[in-house]
Amino acid sequence: MSGVKNFLIIVNTGSDKPYNQYASYVLAFVAKQVNKVENVTIFYGPHGVGMTKKGELAKLSIPASVKELVAGQINGLSAGDLPDNLEQLARFVNKQLGITIASCGTFHVIDGFASSISDKSNIEDFIIPLTVPQAAEALLNADKTHYL
Repeated sequence: MSGVKNFLIIVNTGSDKPYNQYASYVLAFVAKQVNKVENVTIFYGPHGVGMTKKGELAKLSIPASVKELVAGQINGLSAGDLPDNLEQLARFVNKQLGITIASCGTFHVIDGFASSISDKSNIEDFIIPLTVPQAAEALLNADKTHYL
């Protein structure tokens, strides 16, 4: 990813497409850790915001066979280094690698699990709800965008 400074991964699907959820976090990890992209953001769009609800990412386990498969492709990574579910992976990439995880706060309200854009009571604590102008800024400032 030579020359990419701001990489935006848009996830606009829910738990009905679990491979998109897995792929977004693996791609973010590789972009940040292997390719040394400075700013990596995972953004949940209108159809993906349901994944930001507390407990949703934890429902997607990472089987041992998948851990082996992924770890076998990344130098210096072992299957034992990988967590058991996507919530744990999300917390790791956010806290340890500095990957931003955000979502469209407007659709939190529209979907009925938030009373305002800043209401985080029903979403994971590491996810940042963005306003429409903030979401537009993230899209416009990205050097590279990947859509799932």
